[in-house]
Amino acid sequence: MAGDTEDDPTAIRSLALSAEDAVNAYAYTRENPGAAVLRVTPPFHGRMRARIHVYRRDDTELTGAVHVPPGDVIADDVVADYPDLEGELEDADPSETERIRKRHAEAVEDWQARAEAAIVDAVELETDAGSHRVDVKRLG
Repeated sequence: MAGDTEDDPTAIRSLALSAEDAVNAYAYTRENPGAAVLRVTPPFHGRMRARIHVYRRDDTELTGAVHVPPGDVIADDVVADYPDLEGELEDADPSETERIRKRHAEAVEDWQARAEAAIVDAVELETDAGSHRVDVKRLG
């Protein structure tokens, strides 16, 4: 049935995404409350566009959307290298806080540039039918 196919994310063969969206979504989730993902919404077909989506409550059961964690489309070694601010602020003298935050912001910018160049070639989508591997195509 055509309707069933349009709601089935296993019809997806490739995801087109902006590297900047993926990197910004990852950084947003690390730095803010809430979460940012790459979202794909039905109707599903062979090539889909994944867009950045920020949320506080997961609505995938209501919408049928597929949420791809941004860390899944960035190479693991680059994800692991994300600059951590918390450790620095815990032991910091209050007079050093602004300098540490500025240095952290610069480190995140550097990381973002590296991460944009480290988008993977394929990703596993989690579906009701299990994992489904799709190609990743960079836009731009």
